Amino acid sequence: MSQTNTTVIIDTGCANLNSVRYAFERLTDDVLVTDNHEAIKAADRVVLPGVGTAGAAMASLKNKQLIELIQGLTQPVLGVCLGMQMMGSLSKEQGGKQVDCECLGLIPTEVTELDSQGQPLPHMGWNQIEVSDHPLFDGIASGSYLYFVHSYRAPLSEYTIANSQYGETFSAAIAKDNFMGVQFHPEKSAAVGSAILKNFLALDKDSLNMKLQEAS
Repeated sequence: MSQTNTTVIIDTGCANLNSVRYAFERLTDDVLVTDNHEAIKAADRVVLPGVGTAGAAMASLKNKQLIELIQGLTQPVLGVCLGMQMMGSLSKEQGGKQVDCECLGLIPTEVTELDSQGQPLPHMGWNQIEVSDHPLFDGIASGSYLYFVHSYRAPLSEYTIANSQYGETFSAAIAKDNFMGVQFHPEKSAAVGSAILKNFLALDKDSLNMKLQEAS
């Protein structure tokens, strides 16, 4: 496989990567799933997937000695669902433990339980998003529907680049510098999700910096 424009999906050891991998493979033939440190550092862009609880996922990253490596990445990095939540500083999703879960600290936000205001949790199914002018959402209209499955959320903040509402209004996507995360599942979100992944594939270190400067 050519390494000239590689998108690496990190093998976190605790996620079913197939649906994310297949979604990218429909758009590019240069996708690599690995936990190899050198391959991750050399990639043009990196995807951090996640399912389950923040505690289990962070423990797996620690076991694979991936925490400091991810924190030091300078290319575009996309967190998906739990992968987005792990980009925050702290998660209240304790997974049976008595203490909050310390996360990657890439984006200064804390993940807490979604206030669904009496609606069932998890928030599961199709919901609309309102988008910003972040390059991840180039060509994506506010009001577009994406597929969600989650009980915890990042609150609205200066790092919110898209929002949605289920009871409260919450961050559907967050970003800081080269790190960006989406709470929804683009790989399960039909044409709109595919378009968002295509936007991510169009980014590299230089193009992301240029587009962020244009938007600021």
